Amino acid sequence: MIFILLIIALLFILPDLYISFSLMRGAAWWAHLLLWLPTLIAFGTLLSVRFGGLTNIRTEVFIFLLLCIALPQFIFVLFSALGKLIGLAWHPALAVGNCIGILVGATISLAALYGMTFGWKQLTVKQVDLTFNDLPSEFDGYRIVQLSDLHVGSYGSNTRFLEKVVQTVNATKPDLIVFTGDIINTSPDEIAPFECVLSALKAKDGVMSVLGNHDYSLYGMKERPSDPREGAVQVVESERRMGWDLLLNEHRIISRNGAQMAIIGVENTGKPPFPEIGDLQGALSGLSDSTFKILLSHDPSHWRMEVLPTTDIPLMLSGHTHAAQVKIASWSPVQWMYKEWSGLYQEGGQQLYISEGIGGTIPFRFGTKPEIIVMTLHKVEGQSS
Repeated sequence: MIFILLIIALLFILPDLYISFSLMRGAAWWAHLLLWLPTLIAFGTLLSVRFGGLTNIRTEVFIFLLLCIALPQFIFVLFSALGKLIGLAWHPALAVGNCIGILVGATISLAALYGMTFGWKQLTVKQVDLTFNDLPSEFDGYRIVQLSDLHVGSYGSNTRFLEKVVQTVNATKPDLIVFTGDIINTSPDEIAPFECVLSALKAKDGVMSVLGNHDYSLYGMKERPSDPREGAVQVVESERRMGWDLLLNEHRIISRNGAQMAIIGVENTGKPPFPEIGDLQGALSGLSDSTFKILLSHDPSHWRMEVLPTTDIPLMLSGHTHAAQVKIASWSPVQWMYKEWSGLYQEGGQQLYISEGIGGTIPFRFGTKPEIIVMTLHKVEGQSS
């Protein structure tokens, strides 16, 4: 927590101090007040979170101030200070540094504004073909739609965007819809305006889902329960009212002409500080080694932690990373935290697919669009099941 506060102080306070004492000497008091106002609001927001709890509005206000004002100012200050330093030897460098700082800072601010107004609405459908040696021939061509990380609290009570998501999914006429966790941000109450909309998702074999780290409601609680499952009770009830088949360390069998495929779902398992309460071995209990298996597990780090070393599960589907909601070409800052963070990964005969998700803890995306994954399973030709 202390480290986070130091980073916040660095991003907010230092630029204001630099601009006040280096560039605004002699300016009117109200000009200094305007400069410091975003910082005062940001710290007021942090105090309200400390004493009143985390809410979507407080999160969005703080992130807006951070991305659209504090970070651009910080970048400007870096270039300005560098120009001032070089200016000791070459006087024009000060003006050049200020100009470059203004240009780069303004670009970052505009990109952040785009991400918070338009970027998160650019829904896309991604077609993915996955091939397996041991897929039963009866499931050759089986189509699964993967949704992940809806974070419905980010939309308030406005259902328009998720209505578009549901209509787009249903138009693909999938055999199965899977949801790989994080339906809420902080509170189960966020789901209420969207229950009717999300219950309209339709597939031949229904909708199956798992819980993500946010679904335990821990981020909105002043006092965390000893068992994280207590915070997920309302989410579980909501998903079941919507007709979703929520898998809590268990599996379901899908049959086609005598052939079987198992969909396995575990509770959240991954890197700290997120809850680790999945029971993969319990979820696999009773399944034959020859049954083709698909695992739903929210956090992709579970793949290397347990799935690869202890199982032969051919396919795991995850979400969680959102590609940090910022991606430039094939780069995202999330890759500093996760080895596998977006798209398809393969090791031996096992595959992992990570969706960049639909939503996020705030309605913001730049370079990574909300995505609906339509995956088609294929059997390798000439292989017997």
